[in-house]
Amino acid sequence: LEVFNNLFMNIAEQMGLQLQNTAYSVNIKERLDFSCALFDTGGNLIANAPHMPVHLGSMGESIKTVIRENAGQMQPGDVYVLNDPYHGGTHLPDITVITPVYLGTAAEPTFYVGSRGHHADIGGITPGSMPPFSTRIEEEGVQINNVKLVDRGVLREAEMVALLESGEYPSRNPAQNMADLKAQIAANEKGVQELRKMVGQFSLSVVLAYMRHVQDNAEESVRRVITRLKDGAFTLPLDNGAQIKVAIRVDTQNRSAEIDFTGTSPQQTNNFNAPTAVCMAAVLYVFRTLVDDDIPLNAGCLKPLKVIIPAGSMLNPNPPASVVAGNVETSTCITNALYGALGVMAASQCTMNNFTFGNARYQYYETISGGSGAGEGFNGTSVVQTHMTNSRLTDPEVLEFRFPVRLESYEIRQGSGGAGRWVGGNGGVRRVKFLEPMTASILSNGRLYGAFGMAGGQPGQVGINRVLRADGRVEALDHIGQTEMQPGDVFEIHTPGGGGFGKPL
Repeated sequence: LEVFNNLFMNIAEQMGLQLQNTAYSVNIKERLDFSCALFDTGGNLIANAPHMPVHLGSMGESIKTVIRENAGQMQPGDVYVLNDPYHGGTHLPDITVITPVYLGTAAEPTFYVGSRGHHADIGGITPGSMPPFSTRIEEEGVQINNVKLVDRGVLREAEMVALLESGEYPSRNPAQNMADLKAQIAANEKGVQELRKMVGQFSLSVVLAYMRHVQDNAEESVRRVITRLKDGAFTLPLDNGAQIKVAIRVDTQNRSAEIDFTGTSPQQTNNFNAPTAVCMAAVLYVFRTLVDDDIPLNAGCLKPLKVIIPAGSMLNPNPPASVVAGNVETSTCITNALYGALGVMAASQCTMNNFTFGNARYQYYETISGGSGAGEGFNGTSVVQTHMTNSRLTDPEVLEFRFPVRLESYEIRQGSGGAGRWVGGNGGVRRVKFLEPMTASILSNGRLYGAFGMAGGQPGQVGINRVLRADGRVEALDHIGQTEMQPGDVFEIHTPGGGGFGKPL
């Protein structure tokens, strides 16, 4: 079992290296904002590399959409692509490429491999496709739902470019999209080759058996953890007035749990709505982190859990609701609310601090680290990506080489972590100076409410967004904001600190 756990994870890791090495955009190549995973015949997650938790827990929905929509029509050499949040996607910049794996003369796929990458631009009303003020999905970019990207080994490039250039707000850089899509196809092909090798070495019956065993083992691991949990509930307020409400009810006899989001705010007119796949990804991640064993994150972890997400709520919205912040901001809030209900640790920053800038020629996106929450026996960590995101920052040299900006400074925001017996991690302060006119946007949370403390610990400090104009003026921005930057202007982001745990001594 341990050998196969690692074999499956290693295939996903090799796919990730292939994607990193062949991608074009800074977003995928440098920031590593991508995920790769393997799925069984039914589209259930078998194993992943330690990439982005929000991608991994939700990618199975994309696979199941492709299986459902193309039943009986798939051919060896076909590759599919989608990003539609209402059909298994998360938000539009996250494009998923799915390759069915055929073995020998089999008529139907035996497995599926998938890679999901955050593209630097997919259209929409602002460069970088993370608009702070979108109110419907069309304003966030080009929607792709179950499109055949490769037909029996032939890339349908002209058709894909035409799709990227279509709609109300088309992609600003289709050539970059295509370069990254080709890298995703290559990453999947690596996964296909490695799976075939594995079957050649161990036989199909053994590989299929262990695909079941790794899921059964994950299920058993989560069931064991559940017996140590207690019922709990938590309500987490967002800066925009919405709230995430969750109750966890534990059935120790059946070793199962019910996670109920009843009472969460209804669908929003803003873009903080999150598709159900994102909510499920957060649940999967949290329960996986409770398991102390080194198991792959997979669909088995969800089997002991019943998740209730009310229809028409902000975690189960109806189209054409806008969702661009759901994948990044709301997912982070769901995760922290779950930890609050479980009572195991204080909140980490309830935001990813999504910073985008661009014009017709350049588009860039990054998420910025903050403080993580403290827990029994450990302090929070300063300036770290937490929970649903696991991307890194672009190296300053690469950022300044590829874009007309200068990284003025990036430092720890001392004292911003919450006090407690165990203290929360500090946030950071990031200052980016612009060398040519661009539109810059910030999409964040945690500017009104700090990351909560736990067991008597204090909350972390809230974040701050502002622009330091070249003429000396200081312009404060809200938790979401957009502004025109001129040469010499500096965009300054103070990220939130994590919550403290236990009464301060």
